[in-house]
Amino acid sequence: MNPLFTRLFKSTYRREPISGFIVILGVTDAVIGGVGGQISLFAIGLLVVLSGIVARRMQIRKLQAATMTRPARYRLAPSSSRQPLPLLVRKKYRR
Repeated sequence: MNPLFTRLFKSTYRREPISGFIVILGVTDAVIGGVGGQISLFAIGLLVVLSGIVARRMQIRKLQAATMTRPARYRLAPSSSRQPLPLLVRKKYRR
């Protein structure tokens, strides 16, 4: 298998494993149906690919909507008036 295809498959599975699996399954069915001359398997494969792409688009839109509606919060630690902790040093290195 071409290294470019393996890299593409790995990146697809890492990002969104469910929709990636659906797309790869559909592509496999479409290739088998196209090479074997079985139009029904080819059509089913294309429908599965289309459903995987639609599922991925819906997930991306849902993530974008969630990030756009939620404002960013920046919380800083309160400044303390306490003195810093002493350094931990072994007794034999102390002067």
